[in-house]
Amino acid sequence: MRILFASMPADGHFNPLTGIATHLSTRGHDVRWYAGPEYGRRLRTLGMTYFPYRHATEITGASLNDVPGRAGRKGPRLISFDLEQFFVANVDNHFRDIVDIRAEFAFDVFFCDGAMYVEKLVADVLGVPVFSVALTTVMPDRQSPPPFFGLRPARTIVGRTVHHVVRRMLASTMKPGVVRYNTILASHGLAPIPLDGFPHAPMASARRVFLNGSPGLEFPRYRPPDNAEYVGPLVPAHRALGPDTPLPPAVLDRHAKVVVVSQGTVDNTDPTKLIVPALKALEHGPYVVVATTAGAQTADLQRRFASSNIIIEDFVDYDTLFPHADIFITNGGFGSVLAAMRHGVPVVAAGRTEGKNDIDARIGYNHLGVDLRSERPTPARIRAAMRRVLTDPQIAANVATLRTELESYDPLARIEAVIHDEILTTHP
Repeated sequence: MRILFASMPADGHFNPLTGIATHLSTRGHDVRWYAGPEYGRRLRTLGMTYFPYRHATEITGASLNDVPGRAGRKGPRLISFDLEQFFVANVDNHFRDIVDIRAEFAFDVFFCDGAMYVEKLVADVLGVPVFSVALTTVMPDRQSPPPFFGLRPARTIVGRTVHHVVRRMLASTMKPGVVRYNTILASHGLAPIPLDGFPHAPMASARRVFLNGSPGLEFPRYRPPDNAEYVGPLVPAHRALGPDTPLPPAVLDRHAKVVVVSQGTVDNTDPTKLIVPALKALEHGPYVVVATTAGAQTADLQRRFASSNIIIEDFVDYDTLFPHADIFITNGGFGSVLAAMRHGVPVVAAGRTEGKNDIDARIGYNHLGVDLRSERPTPARIRAAMRRVLTDPQIAANVATLRTELESYDPLARIEAVIHDEILTTHP
């Protein structure tokens, strides 16, 4: 089969697809990728043929903070801005590029990150089968809390009322993005999605949405849409993550207690939110601390925190690091949380933006760690949360159970089988 991959230009959207693309390529399929300059460079390291943006403009997760008008926005105003400017603004340009690509590369399958929102156009206008990857947090069922606010399941009438009010507020917040998206659909002769249709409605056009993870990471009783299924952990292709950083001897000491700290790859420009208080809480202490910065102010932090027990790097491969880790302090990026759970590492979570509070709420609710419900925890709160995580037998048992659940999946084999069966059904 000829398969065209595409994703939003942010690590959390790009990385999970790289393992799938690499696997399908090794299985003999003609796999190519549509990407902007930054991610095109990464694809070259994978040896992957890619088509560059022509009409679209690449706004990466790292450069998103520099988009005019974004600074200073919080809460609903930030949600509205990101939906319209990051996710919707490029949809028509992405589609124009994809139409041009199909004239050169007559792909049989389009495989994308669900958050591209171009899948509806590809499926309904081009008639090409679409498969996508998504998280349950952006495909809520009727029982789930509304996304982006870190809410937990409602147990009372008051709680359900709060959820109802938040849903209505969210629909109002997202209206400019939905209206802009519907204008794009109308220009191609397609019916509009409902005003409360983001972020899930465009994904309804996919033949199958592969949910990254497993039920143990979601609130109990969640039911995926009919076209979605859990496939287990989508592990990035190793080469997609960048050069290896050798682990320091202190991390490899089997007697050491190792703490990993991360503030993600987008909301990491202000390390005083989480990295600095975590390092203050742990400097000169008994733990070996490995903080990863994704390249944000690494040298400054290294000078500021020169304690012998603290290691600060731009990047460390978590699949290499987490087998030695005892706890993970994070703002709640899904990819890194999933990597921690795959290795049986409990979490202290502190984040609010980009839906990270929704991930953190699930960590706390399912007792997989502690949700601090703050993006600026104090060192004292971090230390207290660590003590709880390291001593609570329920957290240890739940993390171990989830690790076993994740190991029970064979994501790549399942995805390949589904694509094959769907295409065979369409073209016997």
